[in-house]
Amino acid sequence: MAVVQRALRLTSLLVVLAVLALGALGRLYLDLKRVQDTAAAAAEARQAARAYAADMLSYDHRTIEADLARARGHATGPLAEHYANLAGTFVPQVRRERKVQQATVAAVAVEEASPERVKVLVFLNTTTSRTEGPAEVVQNRARLVMVVTDGRWLVSGLSTLIGNTPIR
Repeated sequence: MAVVQRALRLTSLLVVLAVLALGALGRLYLDLKRVQDTAAAAAEARQAARAYAADMLSYDHRTIEADLARARGHATGPLAEHYANLAGTFVPQVRRERKVQQATVAAVAVEEASPERVKVLVFLNTTTSRTEGPAEVVQNRARLVMVVTDGRWLVSGLSTLIGNTPIR
């Protein structure tokens, strides 16, 4: 009888350990999946930010409405509304100055990522010309907050970063 009880205890202990091991493996699998999903999101959002940044920060006085509409197409939420509202104040100023701004993406880097939201730093070279004065070339940095909307990465936040650009 003692041998049977000992075997039963040992079997029970092994079952409990197996259940705990399976639980730990399940947890590790879920953690791994989250890490993989985050890495995939970061790569997708980084690529989208690279593609969208120049569109969102470039314009020409001759095509300003189309430029703003294109930029709005890459935005979501309040940022999309902001681009829609720019027509009232920004368009007349750009036309008056006959301003052309061409942004070129130099580099992008993921600052922070989750499967649903990614912050991307974008380094840009921006050339601005007006009717008066020479063209001006400036290096800029921007932070784009990318979110998934209807299965597509869009920009929900855009902010420029003030200060000196890092020296290479």
